[in-house]
Amino acid sequence: MKQINIILGLVLTRVRLRIDSLLCNQPKSWLCFCVVFAAPFDTEVSESVVPGLFLQGVLSKDEMRELEEEFMAFVRREVHVEGRDFCDMSGDYTKPIESFSIINIMLPSKYNPRLKGNIYEKRAASITEQLLGSDMALDYDQLLAKPPNKPDAEFKWHQDLAYWPVTKDTRTASFWLAIDDSRLENGCVQFVPGSHLESNLRHHGPLHGDRDKSHTLAATLSEDDKPKPAEIDRGDVTVHHERILHGSGGNFSSTSWRRAWVVAFRSQETIKKEREIGFTHSHNDNLKVLNEVGKESEVIS
Repeated sequence: MKQINIILGLVLTRVRLRIDSLLCNQPKSWLCFCVVFAAPFDTEVSESVVPGLFLQGVLSKDEMRELEEEFMAFVRREVHVEGRDFCDMSGDYTKPIESFSIINIMLPSKYNPRLKGNIYEKRAASITEQLLGSDMALDYDQLLAKPPNKPDAEFKWHQDLAYWPVTKDTRTASFWLAIDDSRLENGCVQFVPGSHLESNLRHHGPLHGDRDKSHTLAATLSEDDKPKPAEIDRGDVTVHHERILHGSGGNFSSTSWRRAWVVAFRSQETIKKEREIGFTHSHNDNLKVLNEVGKESEVIS
């Protein structure tokens, strides 16, 4: 199994997670993944001890082709997406669509119900249940695309929790599926090892002044931060914790896209509390709600 430096400095363990044979077209229903844990796998994992995973070859070539077709239908604007849920994460909301550098589509399964329960979502849900328990559920999905020749397609450093309501239950599994081979040249994700262990979230500020101009938040790296690139292949997946600091650079390739499909899982109770305050992960959510998320002083109980 190839090596990947994601969130190093912890105990590297190999484990086997069961992929239900009904969900997997592969001849084997058991796959071995490289996993990074803060504790041995046979200890309690319902707490925040799973900072990151690397899962190799989660989807077959045929499965990837089908997902890619659905993905590009959104990029070509063949699927209607409401308001700010189709935006550029590198620019403000006034940026013309033809100039987008990081095409961002929030909640694709909302706008194309055919995507609900797709093979990727089912497989990710199976893995999440094994890692974090049977009460986990899909919180949101997202598509991200950096076209070729977009050196300004930088996704600013951030922790996912800065975008979300802070809750007592910290269990999170955010899956990042590579639609293309993901390399430094075309803007692969980079993680800051150990940042999920910090006692407080980093300070995040709106990239363009306020959340009404742009959804994007930005944190700053410290001199001690040593980002590690996650250079993974098409069909591979990373899974990360809500507090891990990560970001990505521009796409300097003249030929390669850098596309990713995100599905994120939190506990059913956490999702219920999010929806009760009007938070759905849509960029069209009430601005007052968006301005109140990511505050550790206001934990939703």
